[in-house]
Amino acid sequence: MRWSGTFIPTLKEDPQDAEAVSHKLMVRAGLIRRLSAGAYTYLPLGYRILRKAENIIREEMNRAGAAELLMPALQPVDLWKRTGRYDDIGAVMIKYTDRHGREVALGPTHEEIVTDLVSGEVRSYKDLPLILYQIQTKFRDEVRPRFGVVRSCEFVMKDAYSFDVDAGSMEKSYRAMYDAYCRIFERCGLPYVAVEADPGLMGGTVSHEFMVPAEIGEDRIVTCSSCGYSASTEVAAIKTEEAGPADAAKAKSLEEVRTPGASSVRDVADFLGVKPSDIIKTLVYIADGEPVAVLVRGDHEANETKIKNHLRAKALELADERKVEEVTGGAMGFSGPVGLSIRMLADNSVRGMVNAVTGANEKDKHLRNVNPGRDFTVSEWIDARTITASDACPRCGSSMELKHAIEIGHTFKLGTKYSEPLNASFLDESGRQRPVIMGCYGIGVNRILASLIETSHDKDGIIWPAELNPCEVAVIPLKKEDDLLREAERIYGALLEENIDAILDDRERSPGIKFKDADLVGFPLQVIIGRKSLDQEKVELKERASGEKKLIGKDDVVNHIKKVLEAAACPNFPLTT
Repeated sequence: MRWSGTFIPTLKEDPQDAEAVSHKLMVRAGLIRRLSAGAYTYLPLGYRILRKAENIIREEMNRAGAAELLMPALQPVDLWKRTGRYDDIGAVMIKYTDRHGREVALGPTHEEIVTDLVSGEVRSYKDLPLILYQIQTKFRDEVRPRFGVVRSCEFVMKDAYSFDVDAGSMEKSYRAMYDAYCRIFERCGLPYVAVEADPGLMGGTVSHEFMVPAEIGEDRIVTCSSCGYSASTEVAAIKTEEAGPADAAKAKSLEEVRTPGASSVRDVADFLGVKPSDIIKTLVYIADGEPVAVLVRGDHEANETKIKNHLRAKALELADERKVEEVTGGAMGFSGPVGLSIRMLADNSVRGMVNAVTGANEKDKHLRNVNPGRDFTVSEWIDARTITASDACPRCGSSMELKHAIEIGHTFKLGTKYSEPLNASFLDESGRQRPVIMGCYGIGVNRILASLIETSHDKDGIIWPAELNPCEVAVIPLKKEDDLLREAERIYGALLEENIDAILDDRERSPGIKFKDADLVGFPLQVIIGRKSLDQEKVELKERASGEKKLIGKDDVVNHIKKVLEAAACPNFPLTT
């Protein structure tokens, strides 16, 4: 590949609409260009990197025993209605009505489609196990596309699906995919963390997210360096030692106080001279159409994933102002548990509170000295809050670290969520009809690129690993002099003969521009051919990651590069049996 014949429009300045480092550098390095909100064109170098990521994924999926196929992006919504996800996904799905009056969706994912396919082909236990995957564009109508390709409306996903006869067999398929993910992200040079996660709309029981810690990450994870525990904050359990009973002997008489205009925890704490941890927040939710109150301490955050899972609700949302007034009799911001007659859940941390402050279910009023058990009755004590960095590890009790992270992969044990409604079944050895046990496994291919850049860059540009880059080597002649150009062509040709991915910077530009562009794009190795070094029968070799430069004999440089690339490549570690 020659620079002059490739479309690489690099920029000196950051684009104005870019927030994330990865977005800025992908635009500046000429990897992508924005067409509209959430839709990007991959320019030649960006597309090369995307294809390399796909090839790494493809190699490891094939190695793990999965078979590749390609399913339609156009999906009849009837399948989604049969599984109940048509209403669950709602506005995220991009839909239209075709000329025959049929409602069609642009596929946001393919669980229904692949299950329908298998239901028509698999008949016997002899046809199983089976793992199918594809690498394909998905479409979702994101409310707020942001951070470039991290959250977009059109994106490339690798989605895989396993089909097994029982839970034991499915566990083997799940482990094979989990291990394949580890190999994929290792080869891509990503500092990933696998965490326990919530299955969400995909359904099922067990799931894991593969996360890359990054400041722009919209997900949060906790990790324990002592025992290795890691989980999404959506599901991370709270160590239960805090859930002791209230000390009734210290309870004071209930007292109503005026708190004009003070509706937030912070405002109430300041007005009454108490700590946020002395306040009980009363949140009113609507769960599948029914109101439910959830109590959490004022310094804690309610965890809607835990609450929804406990209630086994399909839909959970905070009640609006009208509904809060209808349920509590008071204005929003002044709700409290005393006198409430609806179902009431309370976080375990509330159990031991004494003389707490709560809303009085009347505008501009709160109650002091509220005590659980005496002044209100809780329906169920549960883990209803989000873990914090000050909480102890639920597994070993050590301190934990809270991080923002980007999700790059997700694995799910689906069970029969899709196989039962879509009639994907088989005859077992005894001739009995049984539903197929499923798993599904997704990787955001675009996010691999963005996540890597977020975690691997410097002031000059992107730093790519050995296996994932636009080109492994950039050959850079500094001047347009015949002997320098001849040597550049010779080295470039020799690299290609050795199947080393290389680009020749044959532009009529200054050395400074060539150096800046090479560092910005992030080619792992740069062969610099200048007058002074060539007069010594040598060329300069620069490693982008370390910035180290060394003079190498011009006839030895290709063999030297081969050794450097081989040493940098990830080991081909064995499959788990």
